[in-house]
Amino acid sequence: MVPFARRLETLGYSGLRAVEVSTLQVNLGWRCNQACKHCHLQAGPDRPEQMALPTIEEVIRLAERFSLPVVDLTGGAPELNPHFEYLVDRLHHLGGHIRCRSNLTVLLEPGKEHLPEFFSERGVELICSLPYYQEEMVDRVRGPGTFRKCLEALNRLNRLGYGLEGSDLELHLMYNPGGAFFPPPQGPLEDLFRRELAQRFGINFHRLYSLLNMPIGRFREYLRRSSNYDSYMGKLMASFNPATVSGLMCRSLISVSWDGCLFDCDFHQALNLPLIPGLPQTIGEFDLPTLATRPIRLEDHCYGCTAGSGSSCGGRIVSSKQ
Repeated sequence: MVPFARRLETLGYSGLRAVEVSTLQVNLGWRCNQACKHCHLQAGPDRPEQMALPTIEEVIRLAERFSLPVVDLTGGAPELNPHFEYLVDRLHHLGGHIRCRSNLTVLLEPGKEHLPEFFSERGVELICSLPYYQEEMVDRVRGPGTFRKCLEALNRLNRLGYGLEGSDLELHLMYNPGGAFFPPPQGPLEDLFRRELAQRFGINFHRLYSLLNMPIGRFREYLRRSSNYDSYMGKLMASFNPATVSGLMCRSLISVSWDGCLFDCDFHQALNLPLIPGLPQTIGEFDLPTLATRPIRLEDHCYGCTAGSGSSCGGRIVSSKQ
């Protein structure tokens, strides 16, 4: 395998640097009410990692001091953090854009049923994972009964105005493949989801994002068990697309872990690969000018973000392979 860093060198990149920090992605903990087969963090109901209140206060101070355009809340299931609503309220008061990544089923958990209304009152953008529009596929990846719970949560959100044409309440769906293959082209896949969810279940959404499964965490374990790891990595390398490099999410994002450490992305966080030595390492050391032009740590799983049309927390990076 050609190391990812060396592959970039052949394109004239002696290294890769950030160009800004427009998104502060905050991982509120690895606890989740599900244990999905493709989860790169290996999140689940028994994970104890949760962001504590002092670290959350640091997040709020950063958002206020630097007027960060977007704070992106993720997990696990971020809604399970005991300080989640406090954080959202404070960020809303500051006036920045709040994005929450939800698995949908958590909105039906006891004590969380009020969250759709809570989100709508604060204009929170929602990106909700939905592996497919068919029950069998979703339940195979995320557990029996999951699909019906997702439908119930989506219907509740639609009734509040989320996902409706012309609504400012943004509701987007996130698709992950169910196995060791790449996602289909995002545009046709979005059209398929939109048609099938509307016709079958009366559900509406704004955009669908496709995210390639990274060869780490539970998905890596699956690849190794099924003897697919080497072939999957080979596919990623063979599908490397130079056009994706300029739009890599690490170039405009900083990831904050549940314990306040800083990473180039959530995937590096999963593998405990911190920022390059010499850079700020914790949220208490956060320095925007330094981080906005920082050198980015390059690892071989980064091939997952540059394969085909590219893959990021906002879906594809380029419209087609160039």
